[in-house]
Amino acid sequence: MTAVEKFEWQQICERQDLVPGSGVCALVEGEQVALFYLPEEERAVYALANRDPIGNANVMSRGIIGDLGGKLVVASPLYKQHFELASGNCVEDESVCLEVYKVRLDGDHVLIGRG
Repeated sequence: MTAVEKFEWQQICERQDLVPGSGVCALVEGEQVALFYLPEEERAVYALANRDPIGNANVMSRGIIGDLGGKLVVASPLYKQHFELASGNCVEDESVCLEVYKVRLDGDHVLIGRG
């Protein structure tokens, strides 16, 4: 038997607050979260911790989004490490990763899963 994941969905912003093909930062319960909006993709919104674990600064929402080996990534604006949007894993150093948050669109509302 598998455990059922339960999340409390909290509205954090509106779709109009997002920038297509780019990132923005949202403050969620005192934590900075980097939101990436890719309206042309099947999954349109991704959410990762905004703190770059290598450069130790809150800058991930300013990173450049791209495709590396068929995976959507964001490049840190500090030292250019690539982090997978879906998993938060660092491509160049598998011992490093970003926290990933459940996020979804509900009409024009952006919701983050807390649980």
